[in-house]
Amino acid sequence: MEQGVGSILHEARTRRQIDLVEVEAVTRIRQRYLRAIENEEWDVLPGTVYARGFVRTYASFLGLDGERLAADFSRTVEGSVRGGPEPVQPAASGPPMRGGRGWRPTPGVAGVIVATAVIALAVLVVAVSGGGSGQESGAGSSSGGGSLRSGDRAAPRRDTQASRPGVSVRLVADGEVWVCLLDARGGALVKGQILEAGAEEGPFHSDSFTVSFGNGEVSMLIDGRKAKIPATSSPIGYSIDSSGTMAELSETERPTCA
Repeated sequence: MEQGVGSILHEARTRRQIDLVEVEAVTRIRQRYLRAIENEEWDVLPGTVYARGFVRTYASFLGLDGERLAADFSRTVEGSVRGGPEPVQPAASGPPMRGGRGWRPTPGVAGVIVATAVIALAVLVVAVSGGGSGQESGAGSSSGGGSLRSGDRAAPRRDTQASRPGVSVRLVADGEVWVCLLDARGGALVKGQILEAGAEEGPFHSDSFTVSFGNGEVSMLIDGRKAKIPATSSPIGYSIDSSGTMAELSETERPTCA
């Protein structure tokens, strides 16, 4: 019978005569999580993604192949708790492209199409007429007024770009850490990745962010200022609004990137 991941780690630790206090001090994984891993009580851990990172870190500390044991965990444990196949999203309905008589616009849609065409034609006529008045435009330029007006129009565009709303976030891993970072629309910028020590992500820019960390082994810069993240081996998460204000999230509020 194949030996479980927890048994392998427990035997390696007892063989080296290392107690859980020392393991916690070095890996920053709480003793109750270490004990749960050895006993293969996976429901005690905050989630399979965190558990896989803990297994890798714990195994590497004991001099074992952390990547192999993490892969064994994914195969034997995550595979057994993962649900069935994801539901297939129904195809978007739309007008038939082949066969039948094809799609015909409703009277309302046809009216919109005609109105759009008329507006486009009017814009074209105005543009052509304006192009023929080159002498008048030239006269304005020769007096210096044309250049001033052009500059006045360009400046607001540059200012708008420089002062666009939102906040920037950059991450630097101080140690091995699992990260899930979402932008204001819920898009995954860092999709549940385990970052090695020294790895960097970003900077990212959005109206707001939500982020989860597997532990406190990370530095987060918000608009260039380092945020205060506690040194913890437990998962933690934050929301960041457009002003750069950071608020801690509860366990149920943290993004999972699942």
